[in-house]
Amino acid sequence: MNLILVAAAALVDVDGRVLICQRPEGKQLAGLWEFPGGKLEPGETPEACLIRELREELGIEVKAACLAPFVFASHGYDDFHLLMPLYLLRRWEGEIQQREHAALKWVRPGKLHEFPMPPADLPLAAYLRDFL
Repeated sequence: MNLILVAAAALVDVDGRVLICQRPEGKQLAGLWEFPGGKLEPGETPEACLIRELREELGIEVKAACLAPFVFASHGYDDFHLLMPLYLLRRWEGEIQQREHAALKWVRPGKLHEFPMPPADLPLAAYLRDFL
């Protein structure tokens, strides 16, 4: 089975809310809510991946020192296995823009369960609820 490495970030605002993004139509798992991030490119670190992906997806600039490793997900899908570290991020530069997702939403950690998420993201939401 193919192993896919994806890095994700839980952006936390000053009110303690977490940013979630809705996958657009035409993509696998369209309509589900996820944490921003993406697949690592060959030779790329998870931190470098997040800096690149957050710039592309949300139009913000992030410094590696602001990415705090938090928890990871390991989930087997039908045709691949996903390994996804989740980083906490409380500082970034720029205004968040909706560039690639169908929608963006700031959600209190205790309300994340109200949004349908891919199976790999579900345990991450529970950790955020308990930690934040």
